[in-house]
Amino acid sequence: MAEALELQARSLLSADAVRARAGQMLEIGLAGGLSHFTIDLDRMDGVAEAVLAVTRKAYPALEIPFHARWRHFVIGGVDRWAGLANAAPWPDRAARARAEFDLAIVSVLLDAGAGAAWRYRDAVTGESIGRSEGLAIASLDMFASGLFSGDARAPFRADADVLAQLPLASLTSAFQISDANPLLGLEGRADLLRRLGEHVANYPEIFARHDAPRPGGLFDHIAARAASGAIAAPAILTAVLNQLGPIWPSRLDLAGIPLGDCWRHPAIKANDSTEGLVPLHKLSQWLSYSLIEPLQRAGFEVTDIDGLTGLAEYRNGGLFVDHEVLRLRDAADAERAHAVDSLLVVEWRALTVALLDQLAERIRAKLGRSPESLPLASILEGGTWAAGRAIAFARRPDGSPPLKVISDGTVF
Repeated sequence: MAEALELQARSLLSADAVRARAGQMLEIGLAGGLSHFTIDLDRMDGVAEAVLAVTRKAYPALEIPFHARWRHFVIGGVDRWAGLANAAPWPDRAARARAEFDLAIVSVLLDAGAGAAWRYRDAVTGESIGRSEGLAIASLDMFASGLFSGDARAPFRADADVLAQLPLASLTSAFQISDANPLLGLEGRADLLRRLGEHVANYPEIFARHDAPRPGGLFDHIAARAASGAIAAPAILTAVLNQLGPIWPSRLDLAGIPLGDCWRHPAIKANDSTEGLVPLHKLSQWLSYSLIEPLQRAGFEVTDIDGLTGLAEYRNGGLFVDHEVLRLRDAADAERAHAVDSLLVVEWRALTVALLDQLAERIRAKLGRSPESLPLASILEGGTWAAGRAIAFARRPDGSPPLKVISDGTVF
């Protein structure tokens, strides 16, 4: 019985489970069975055109990279990380990959919504950069300065013992936070990095195969599972969820296994103990997308990239609300603040994942492209995230999402 429960719990730690449960939520919504939203698929063509418009502007040749943290390290056409990495004396490709895993993991965990007020002043350009881009450059500057390294001669690393004892004051200073420049959820981010450090130190068999314990050791764990030099993208997510899952704040667990970004909704049916559970794994999938390129640079072929799902976050979700594919049953809900575990937010996020799949099909049909030549990861980048931001600024001066979510800094 215990073994069966554990298998059921681990089944939720997968992209397949995210896609299946999101699809079920969409079916329920189309049948009129959701508490908070109705769905108008007739408006999806307009969404596809809006996404194509921003995509063509950003990528006129339609050569679109993956939606990944690496895009945010490019400022004014200059790839900051590539400049640093290409000048560094790596002993081999695996060493660079471990460093890139370190950077991606720490940077993604620090990226969970900055709020509308916060800005980061970039020392190189003098620009004040907000939101995800600002968080990215701030985290890159921290990494490059050796803030997470235990060796002053080797700044490009994140050591478990340094992360585990990271002072809140260090992040406060590095993010340039003040009363006039507040950042949402700082304590949650700092706690997440400390948890990461403690967890990595406790599992040297995963994270210290070729070096001192560091998050970048996950590269060696994933690389060891390659078959003929190939790694399926969903396997990256499975490794992230199973090996990093315990760092998340106490939420739901099943059979003693933490389920991460997974929430309850009574409409979701299953014939086992996972009934009523909706996995979304937004940050973990964002991280998994961001680990694809380091693996490719290290010489691995990453397959089944469309096996990952769209990201259940407020830009993609806002795209469908602002274009009125998703409509609130109670208009007053647009003015209220909603907890992450509320039924409204769970419905919104799950519907976002399912609608992104449908939107991707429409966009490919308009362009005559296949999933192989235009994967979902590129549509997100081109794409849905940018179009969600564009319509948010068109609708609201501060570019805030159409729904207010009370976040702890570890979901969005």
